[in-house]
Amino acid sequence: MNKTFNLLFYVKKTKVNSAGEVPIYLRITIDGKISEISTKRTSKPLKWNSAMQKVSGTSEENRLLNFYLKTFEQKVYETYHELMRDKEIVTCEALKNKLLGRGELNRTLIPVFQDHNDRMEKLVGKEFAQGTLVRYKTTIKHTKEFLKWKYNISDIDMKKIDYGFLNDFEFFLRTEKSCNNNSAVKYIKNFGKIIRICLANGWMERDPFLNYHSKFDEVTREFLNEDEIEMLFAKDFKNERLSLVRDIFLFSCFTGLAYIDTQQLTEHNITIGLDNNKWIFTKRQKTKTTSNIPLLFQAEKIIEKYKMNPICINKGRLLPVLSNQKMNAYLKEIADICGVNKELTYHIARHTFATTITLSNGVSIESVSKMLGHKSIKTTQHYAKILDKKVSEDMMLLKQKFVDRKNATANSQVIG
Repeated sequence: MNKTFNLLFYVKKTKVNSAGEVPIYLRITIDGKISEISTKRTSKPLKWNSAMQKVSGTSEENRLLNFYLKTFEQKVYETYHELMRDKEIVTCEALKNKLLGRGELNRTLIPVFQDHNDRMEKLVGKEFAQGTLVRYKTTIKHTKEFLKWKYNISDIDMKKIDYGFLNDFEFFLRTEKSCNNNSAVKYIKNFGKIIRICLANGWMERDPFLNYHSKFDEVTREFLNEDEIEMLFAKDFKNERLSLVRDIFLFSCFTGLAYIDTQQLTEHNITIGLDNNKWIFTKRQKTKTTSNIPLLFQAEKIIEKYKMNPICINKGRLLPVLSNQKMNAYLKEIADICGVNKELTYHIARHTFATTITLSNGVSIESVSKMLGHKSIKTTQHYAKILDKKVSEDMMLLKQKFVDRKNATANSQVIG
């Protein structure tokens, strides 16, 4: 809401034309900021009444000029209130532009969103993963459907997006699109990036996310236990493709690397570390964070097994990794053959490394977080929460300490 809004008609006595008249201007003052606009009218300097902001005299010519100025003033007030009704932040420049029919260049949502996605598509494989692009493409698709569903429009001015818009969009995702909580929150989060772009460019004055709150539900992450890992290792697949997929999946179980990071490994990523043993030195494509992992013998054996594979030789890769879609399809088949009653996907390998391979065997959560390339240890803590087995073992040790302490006290009393 504007605190001050004043109008003042005045003449510029320094700009006298050939007829000896001076131009009449309107000075607009909003919250202490001043702008001026020409009325396209002139007056004799001696006829101009500064106090009354009009020309003196009762002639028809003077009466018509004063009527024009009054009408002009009324138009300015109407334009001001129109901007206020549209919930715009009214500035001198905005008011002047609207009066002159120029208007400010208003950015609309869909072109800004599409430009973001087009730029992202050109950076896939460099700064972004293909999966990230797919999520943003889905988000813009949902956004277009929401605009049609809620407002029956195909686009919207960025400045009209407010807190209510976000609430309605989330409601649409949960009801019309049947998204669960985490999917709805993810789409809203993606939408938030577009809002931040607009705010940074000055295309929006208010952040609609200022009082908006939503959070992800904690998801129980699936992982393999030691028996299931051994079962996969021991299984003799007659199908060479299944054996290959099993081996690469187990490689990630013992390194914690995501699919795309495993696929892009080369021999240059294997280096001798400070302990004089082999390490994997890489950067996660998803977060660009460093991920340095000591190479366990199980993973090293798998690398050695495929060292002379034609695909590895021709493409310069460490392992002959298939497409993510094919890997997951074969993993489902492997789970059925081995009797693993879990929906086996490639990402489960990363969860398995975090839980069964490392945390369950006493590796500190700080070390696990560093190896996984997490930006925050809070992400790693999600894995620690599901390790009931580890909690049980730790508590058993604590109980035994209490028992030993009690026995020691009893023995000392007997001796005394």
